[in-house]
Amino acid sequence: MVEISSDVIRGYNDTMILFILLNGPSYGYEISKQIKSITDEKYVIKETTLYSAFTRMEKNGHIESFTADQDGSGNGKKRTYYRITDLGMQYYRAKCEEWDITQEVVAKFIRH
Repeated sequence: MVEISSDVIRGYNDTMILFILLNGPSYGYEISKQIKSITDEKYVIKETTLYSAFTRMEKNGHIESFTADQDGSGNGKKRTYYRITDLGMQYYRAKCEEWDITQEVVAKFIRH
């Protein structure tokens, strides 16, 4: 099986993370598990890549973080959750449009 080059996918890590956050707040480990599952294990995001994306997207206003109990009881382990912002929604839509154009352009140079 051919592995996806990290250079190719790098520009779309944010898009994948934001896609998952469209369904509601989530935390790092769960987001990485969902990316792995959705891609049928063809792409596994590295922890350092994931957390640097969180830092960048939070700095850019695309997501916001908050701390909550793991089990919601008030006594559980604290965990950092992330949620998409309105600006993040705009960014996600723009990245989806960009992807459509990228596919169209690259497809012109692919021969099977």
